[in-house]
Amino acid sequence: MDILISAPQLKESLDSPHPPVLLDVRWTLGAADGKDKYLHGHLPGAVYVDLDTELSAPAVPAEGRHPLPAPQAFAEAARSWGLNDGDTVVVYDHAAGTSAARAWWLLRHAGWKDVRLLDGGLAAWRAAGLPLESGPVQPLPGTADLSWGHMPVVGLSDVSRVADEGTLIDARAPERYRGESEPVDSRAGHIPGARNRPSTDNLAADGTFRSPAELRAAFEALGVRPDRPAAAYCGSGIFASHEVAAMAQAGLSAALYPGSWSQWSSTPDTPVAVGADPGSGSSGSGDPGSSANPPENG
Repeated sequence: MDILISAPQLKESLDSPHPPVLLDVRWTLGAADGKDKYLHGHLPGAVYVDLDTELSAPAVPAEGRHPLPAPQAFAEAARSWGLNDGDTVVVYDHAAGTSAARAWWLLRHAGWKDVRLLDGGLAAWRAAGLPLESGPVQPLPGTADLSWGHMPVVGLSDVSRVADEGTLIDARAPERYRGESEPVDSRAGHIPGARNRPSTDNLAADGTFRSPAELRAAFEALGVRPDRPAAAYCGSGIFASHEVAAMAQAGLSAALYPGSWSQWSSTPDTPVAVGADPGSGSSGSGDPGSSANPPENG
């Protein structure tokens, strides 16, 4: 399944009689400058989407830092972006597609048929010499009819089963997986049995997705197979959406663990593994360590 659209393909679509709806989902963990960057320059006609308020419910420790939005709240947000039934939607962010993938996943979860990620994001659009515009875009409200529950999900109670019976992928940076640093959450380490594949590994040097064949080979090397369960998590369910998208591009299916490490680590007595090996883990508090770098893989 091809979930991507290139910058030249998107330009051609925007010039067609039925252009796609463009959503700008620029977001950085720990920074609130996505909208400012959008206002200074975005794809023509793109609507800004706030990941923290429109693609997430308010954070609560029991559910993690970016819980899934309530279905009705998400449907209302989607209509405010101007979505109407039958529209093609293209989502993008500044480059890697990690925050855009959250919008892609939620729209697919809400039953939207045609959602694409701009391959390479805004950086690819600029590299192609294509135009930008500045200022806000206020679309007419749409009438989209969305449902809920079209993508597989695992939760706190059953994510360990995926690690035991299939492949659970941790999409965070290696040092967070190993438990050497934890700049955001209460304990350091990973869910026992999880395999580490940072979401950045899904991308080539130019910021576009690797080929489906390359992606499939990489995921199969981690044990992902169509006949076994697979799921992905990260810090709070954002970067893991990119992992699910990469697997979809490779023709594989995986569930999302929305609560991710922020939920697991804040739940008393959940076991934690440290080090480079998946491990069996132990319960209790780990030393979060420290990091001079900004938080990644939220």
